[in-house]
Amino acid sequence: MFAFKKKYFLIIESIKNLELKNIKKNKKLIIIYRRNNKKTENIEELKKFRQVCYIKDFKFFVANNIQLAVLLKADGLYISSHNKSFKCLFLKNLNFTIIGSAHNPREIHFKIKQGCKYILLSRLFKVDYDNNNNFLGVIKFNNFLAISKNLIPLGGINSSNLNSLNNSISEGFALMSEIKKKPAISSRLF
Repeated sequence: MFAFKKKYFLIIESIKNLELKNIKKNKKLIIIYRRNNKKTENIEELKKFRQVCYIKDFKFFVANNIQLAVLLKADGLYISSHNKSFKCLFLKNLNFTIIGSAHNPREIHFKIKQGCKYILLSRLFKVDYDNNNNFLGVIKFNNFLAISKNLIPLGGINSSNLNSLNNSISEGFALMSEIKKKPAISSRLF
C-alpha cells in the first residue's frame, strides 16, 4: 500500500543514508539535509549529491545553516522548531523556500511569522523510540489544518501505517527515522 501525495519530504542526517541512483526522477521529492554534528560530510561530496538532486528534479534543502544552503545552492532552508531566528527571512529575496517544523499551535504560528511555506508537524503516530511523548493521529492532525493548510505530517510514519496517510488532507508527508532504519525504503516508495 502507498499514500499518494503531491510532496514527499525525506529528512536525512547523512548523504550516505539515501541511495539517489535507485530513486526515479520526479518533482515530488524534497530532501532535507540535517547535518549531524558528530560527523560532517565533505563539501565536495555534498556538492555532488546536490548536483544529482538537481539532475533528478529533487528539491534539496539544508537544515538550520544559511551559509551551507547558499554554498550548495540549495532550493531552500529548513528551520527546526528550536530555531527562533528571523535571519532566514532575507532568503526569500534570493528565491529560497523556507520550511519549518513545529509540535503545537504556538510553534505553528511562529513558523508562519518566520515565512515558512511548509511546516512539518510532529508527531503524527506513536514512535517506538520515545513512549512518553504524545502523538496527534490523523483526525487531530486534520484539525490543525485550520491554522495552516501547509502542514505536513511527520513522526512515526512507517510502512505499516503508510496507508493511513490517505485519510490526512495534507499535501504530503515527511519521513526521517524510517529512512535511517531502512535506506532501501526510499527506492521502493519513490
